[in-house]
Amino acid sequence: MLGPGAVYSYTLLAPSLQAPFGWSTTQPTWAFALANFFLGLGGAIGGILAYRLGTRSIALFGVALWGLGNILAGYGTASYGAPWLWWTYGVVGGLGCGMAYIASVTSVIKWFPERRGFGGGLIIMGFGLGAPIYSLIIRSVPAFVDAAKAAAVYVAARAASEASQATFNAAQYQLKPEVIAGLMNLFTYSGIAFIAVGCIFAFALREPPRNFTANGFPSNDDELSYTTTEMLGTPQFYLLWVMLFLNVTAGIIVISNATGIMQELTGVAVPVVVSTYAYLAFFNGFGRLFWGWLSDRIGRRLAYALIFGIQVVSFFALGELHSLLAVAAVYAVVLLCYGGGFGVMPAFNADFFGTKHFGANYGLTITAWGCAGIVGPAFVSTVKDLTGSYAGALLPVAIMLLVAIIFPLISDRPVASRPAEAGVKT
Repeated sequence: MLGPGAVYSYTLLAPSLQAPFGWSTTQPTWAFALANFFLGLGGAIGGILAYRLGTRSIALFGVALWGLGNILAGYGTASYGAPWLWWTYGVVGGLGCGMAYIASVTSVIKWFPERRGFGGGLIIMGFGLGAPIYSLIIRSVPAFVDAAKAAAVYVAARAASEASQATFNAAQYQLKPEVIAGLMNLFTYSGIAFIAVGCIFAFALREPPRNFTANGFPSNDDELSYTTTEMLGTPQFYLLWVMLFLNVTAGIIVISNATGIMQELTGVAVPVVVSTYAYLAFFNGFGRLFWGWLSDRIGRRLAYALIFGIQVVSFFALGELHSLLAVAAVYAVVLLCYGGGFGVMPAFNADFFGTKHFGANYGLTITAWGCAGIVGPAFVSTVKDLTGSYAGALLPVAIMLLVAIIFPLISDRPVASRPAEAGVKT
């Protein structure tokens, strides 16, 4: 999970891709948006296939695709431009991310039948920690350091040009060929490492035996499990889908352009912002375990309502803060809650629909993640390109989350009769 989780470190790479190729904010952002969309789609496909082929096979295929997407991005982006990055990193890599993610969650959550929140949060924490760990590694790479410095100059000059309505000459900020090559090699070598390390751990993945129990709780609650078709016939599925969509949309908006938003609010130099965010990203990982654990104690509904409510206050406050310490503190809270939404949702889904078809069922649920991955970055980058500022995107998100608080509070387990309960074979 650490390897595919590195997709969240793309927010540090995005500004560095602007200067070498003269791109706007929108062009590199779309690669991240597509990666998130196809991550959701890959989760749905992988969940369905895992029921037939096993979680280990899907995990192996997933990490291979994720690594391949990075390798191809490194080889061709300099020659073929943004569309190549979108197709390789966004589509190929995103599909692999989703498959590795759903295979891991499907396998591990069955080992914790009595503590599903903790079990799901524990494995998903690995995905969340992938970004800060990877970010700490790449910040020591000379090519990334050079590109980040050039990006700071490029972004500042472009912003000044837009503010004065002067013509911006991107060509004068072109990087040296060797710096561009080093930046592209970062994608290539990362992809190789993702495949090599990911496959080793994917081989160790396995599900518990059919008769496994923990403290009297069975791992396989076949008689309580909904098939995917049955699940799609319940309003609860769509309620959970919307809840995940709204939480991811809010988080993705501030994650996809974290460097730009923090720099705009604080005026601090980009390298300082990059270093700060690299440590803040740990909260994305820790939030998954913390909220998953807490949901076992206070219930999924209250946990998710708190996740929304805390973010309402955070987004209302964020646009009014201008010190790096204050902005970083609010970012930490938002990331904690963003990760928490992922930590609680697998247990929410298993509580409602059982574990027998969990891979396929939860795979469809995280298509909400994929859709939010398109909507969130597209919204914030459009606001930036049209207004020259990110701040205008924050207030609508706060209002959206305020409305969303009601959704987990009205959620409840499906109670309608099912074909399996009526003795009809499904």
